[in-house]
Amino acid sequence: MKIQHQLKIISNKKITDKLYHLVLEHGKLAAQVKPGQFVEVRIQESLEPFFRRPFSVFRSQKAVEIFYEVRGKGTGILSSQVKGAMLDVMGPLGTAFTLPAKKIKQVVMIGGGIGVAPFMALSDALKNRGHDLLLLYGGRSKEFTFNMAEFKKNGCKVFISTDDGSVGVKGRVSELFDKIEINPDTTMLYTCGPRPMMASVQKFAQEHGLKGQCSCEEVMACGVGVCLGCVVKTTAGYKTVCHDGPVFDLHEIVW
Repeated sequence: MKIQHQLKIISNKKITDKLYHLVLEHGKLAAQVKPGQFVEVRIQESLEPFFRRPFSVFRSQKAVEIFYEVRGKGTGILSSQVKGAMLDVMGPLGTAFTLPAKKIKQVVMIGGGIGVAPFMALSDALKNRGHDLLLLYGGRSKEFTFNMAEFKKNGCKVFISTDDGSVGVKGRVSELFDKIEINPDTTMLYTCGPRPMMASVQKFAQEHGLKGQCSCEEVMACGVGVCLGCVVKTTAGYKTVCHDGPVFDLHEIVW
């Protein structure tokens, strides 16, 4: 399967002070991506920045969509890329989410900050399967939150928390855990975001016997398990996020 693609930018829009939505032409990549997988993007045709940047695939229907935060030089350059420019994109990479069994009544997606990115594609895959979809989203402040209309169109009930209370409930996303139906037989959790947040989700799941999966966020320079720069500790030893993950069983990661 071809994993290196030259894709044209359809749009690259700023949606909040910190967040951007990049849309790339369909190509062959979109049809290959499964929810939870990621791509490595060469930011520009030069040696600076040298390494590609990893991004979860936000959506892969009519186009390849990436939802990202401007954090440093690489994403700063990416935010300045204009419609019609070409990007060298490598993917799809990594493991995908395992879709829940049909007996699962409530599917809960818990995202922190840019960790909400893989859940758009997941909700696309789940919207017609008969599950009750719940999205719990935590952001630092209003500038890190955005219009959740597309999630709502997929049937998701959306609840938001912010650290400063500027949107939704004040506090961490754990303040929203009371929205979760506590039934190990009919509830499935998916989470992606900062390590402390995912550790809190894991603790909650362990206390209540809930199953789930987590998508880890690490710096992934090569994207194929060669450089070993994204190793995390698991109950089965050390594993690479880019090759063995980014999706793992929720209870496998040792935080």
